Amino acid sequence: MTMDPLVLMTDVEDATEALLRASGSLADGEMGAPSLLAGWTVGHVLTHLARNADALTNLLTWARTGVETPAYASPEDRTAGIEAGAARPVAEQLADLKAAHERFADAAAAMPAAAWTTRLPLAKSAAAVPWLRLCEVEVHRIDLGRGYTPADWPDAFALRLLRAIVTDPPAGSPDMVLRPFGLEHPLVIGSGAGPVVGGPTRALAAWLIGRADGADLTVSPDGELPEPARWR
Repeated sequence: MTMDPLVLMTDVEDATEALLRASGSLADGEMGAPSLLAGWTVGHVLTHLARNADALTNLLTWARTGVETPAYASPEDRTAGIEAGAARPVAEQLADLKAAHERFADAAAAMPAAAWTTRLPLAKSAAAVPWLRLCEVEVHRIDLGRGYTPADWPDAFALRLLRAIVTDPPAGSPDMVLRPFGLEHPLVIGSGAGPVVGGPTRALAAWLIGRADGADLTVSPDGELPEPARWR
């Protein structure tokens, strides 16, 4: 799985274009409809995606210039920005999201090679920022609740997400061994002393990040699936 940030930016571009195309059929009245995230409407999710692009643009600017530029001024500022934009009509939402993505893409294109190694909050290095953005787009597109599901994830994204979770599991993750279909070797979270959970790569990744209930997974020895820790 490549770590080249510019290769990942191609994936970000493709995922964002697909999101914008699919969201073009939304009606203004749907902006106030509930999303799959508790307390958030569809408009909240779309606005968050735009403001997250700006937040990650700030991090790339920090890496490129050396001038400390936090993702958000504060947690309160992040929340206020999402609330302020949530009720906008769909055309305004999508124009904002497109413009924010373009700012992010421009920031990535402006990065000198050495700047990608800069350590940043939220990321071990600036090179991880495109991956963070790809996760935001692919996961929150599901959260819109408008027909896109983990089964629609590209193969490469699902496998990379699963490996990323195993490499850096959320705090409090229970011990378990994952056996994704089609992979020769198991993936271990924690000590490896926990149950063995098997299933399709997409289903495992979605379950671990709280976007699936695990109904299509198996567990051995027989019993209940472990409870994944909260992701992000």
